[in-house]
Amino acid sequence: MPATKFTEHFVEADGFLIRYLEAGDGTPLIHLHGAGGPGVSRGIELLSARHRVIAFEMPGFGSSAENTRTANTEDLATTMANAIAALGIARYNLLGTSFGAKVALWLAVQHPDRVIGMVLESPAAIRPAGAVPPSGTSDQIARALYAHPDRMPALPTPDPGIASKTRTLAMRLRGPDRDAALEGRMRDLVTPTLVLFGTLDSLMPPEMGRHYKEHLPNCHLVFVYDTAHAISSERPEAFAEVTLDFLERHEAFVINRAATVIHP
Repeated sequence: MPATKFTEHFVEADGFLIRYLEAGDGTPLIHLHGAGGPGVSRGIELLSARHRVIAFEMPGFGSSAENTRTANTEDLATTMANAIAALGIARYNLLGTSFGAKVALWLAVQHPDRVIGMVLESPAAIRPAGAVPPSGTSDQIARALYAHPDRMPALPTPDPGIASKTRTLAMRLRGPDRDAALEGRMRDLVTPTLVLFGTLDSLMPPEMGRHYKEHLPNCHLVFVYDTAHAISSERPEAFAEVTLDFLERHEAFVINRAATVIHP
């Protein structure tokens, strides 16, 4: 599947100037990034072959200005919903990665009529006690994100100022490891949802997937073989195959092949 080149744009919402990258045509697919900040992985690039992919840089992350106003992920979800509406998009699919999965869930429970389907990649909405985002040198972060960091391109050296700003914001917004308010709302969310865990993820262990099955009435749980937290970077073809299949079929989604790139 060839990918389409992403272009940079900006939109205003809730007093923030929000940067986003866009590529592709078709049903809109909104990506909300993880605690480390924005980025378009190879797996997300592949999704643009069939969807209009919009990857946001949420306020305060990446190169955006410091965000001292947003109180929690629920508030951040409201801002992102307003940003999507400002683009004139009424209905869309959601893709939330790690920290962004919690924002996606809040957005979906706030606006269930707008979200067609949702994919949660290595979600950090329900966390093991004491879990923290990866930090340290690029090599240390790579060892946390990847099952096989030696096979992956070297991560860029983070800008100290951006890294400090991002980590402070993420730790302030992330909330408790178990968010009773969100989990209560999830039980009424009938949006078709695909939850992906890497079988070798040590940051969000795959056994956390049972919580999403318990709390989401329309949840499909898939474990992607031989990858850790950064599924869409480390196994992009596997990620794209299962995600595109789900986005096409939603409730009819079933993994029915004995040998696939998901379960080789």
